Amino acid sequence: MSNYREIVTKAVLGKGKKIFTHSHFIDVGKTPTNVLGCWVINHNFKGIKEGEKITVNGSYDINIWYSYDNDTKTDVVKETFNYKETVNIREKEGVDYTDASIIVRSLKDPSCKEVNIEGNKINYKVEEELGIELIGDTKVKILVDENMDDWEEIVDETKAMDEIDKEVREDYLEDKKDN
Repeated sequence: MSNYREIVTKAVLGKGKKIFTHSHFIDVGKTPTNVLGCWVINHNFKGIKEGEKITVNGSYDINIWYSYDNDTKTDVVKETFNYKETVNIREKEGVDYTDASIIVRSLKDPSCKEVNIEGNKINYKVEEELGIELIGDTKVKILVDENMDDWEEIVDETKAMDEIDKEVREDYLEDKKDN
């Protein structure tokens, strides 16, 4: 007869990943000649469950290094970009998501994918990939084996060595010579 038990534990109830792309522009006030570099730093984000959707609120700083005045001077323009992305989640039937925790991970850090100059503006495109996990209580059924395992006797090695020493006869070889 099989016997099952239920264990209540925290587990991943659902997970997914999504690539986000943001396009922006910065008015630098000067006419740029070339973009020399573009990097994204200080990426922060947090996920919130709103009904059947996850909202990810985040921000990052964008730094664009550019030349102007016919490539004779350079400058760096800095901007903080705040974003809000909504992700639909597929809820499985029979799973209670009301008390689920949300873990958002950056699977691919935001990076500048494209930069163009249009007059005094620098247009840029940033891409990032986020992974979202829903963590909550769930039940797991396991089969319980009620057969008792045989206990193995633990031998005290010092006691066993003492008994062996008592049984050893030091005059054994001398007795053999006499015979």
